[in-house]
Amino acid sequence: MRPFIAIAGQSVPAGDVRSWRDDSVALPASYLRALHRAGGQEGILAPRRIGPDEVGALLERFDGLLLIGGGDIDPTHYGEDPMPECYGIDTEADLFEMQLVRAAIHRGMPVLAICRGFQVLNVAMGGTLDQHITGREGLVGHGIPGVRPELHEVRLEPGTWTAKAMGAETVTVSSSHHQAVAEIGQGLVVSGRAPDGIVEAMEHPDGSWVVAVQWHPERRAEEDAGHQGLFDALVEQATSR
Repeated sequence: MRPFIAIAGQSVPAGDVRSWRDDSVALPASYLRALHRAGGQEGILAPRRIGPDEVGALLERFDGLLLIGGGDIDPTHYGEDPMPECYGIDTEADLFEMQLVRAAIHRGMPVLAICRGFQVLNVAMGGTLDQHITGREGLVGHGIPGVRPELHEVRLEPGTWTAKAMGAETVTVSSSHHQAVAEIGQGLVVSGRAPDGIVEAMEHPDGSWVVAVQWHPERRAEEDAGHQGLFDALVEQATSR
């Protein structure tokens, strides 16, 4: 059987999907295609209020966890007021995904966290975010969410899980994030940075395979073996549990 990978889906308001009258839960198919190429099978989880015991029981059914891109995390989770540039805040989804990733780490499950998921992991582990970096002097282009992705290089630390999965120490990535990691969460280590110093990859080295990237590997995975390698490594780790 294919390893069963939990994916936290995104809430979509009623009317945002043409001809769908009710609200819905969805995710971009590019994540699924990359996961299927790696040999995994998805289980999409709807964001909801859930207790610590229930989240553990929920993850019992899965072999790994994938957190995907999306809107901003409510800054109140890391002790700040939202800046005007914050968008797409869904506090219920924040709490759900933070509980999922903490429980997955506690249970020794492999985790791949992408873009928003990268930030969810950091905040879940007690870290903070820089709420708006777009247009700041001295930074490379990191894209604009929902408007324009941009390509830039990331230098990966040799020997890290990220570098091993991608088979390289310098990679070109597709980014579209206006926020960035500020204070690193407890237990996390930086495994990659953009040329401007912005943290682009992190790992949680004490335990199971937990890799987080600020860019969108699913966008380039079909044509680039390095980006596909992140999904391959997640499924490989899930298979070996």
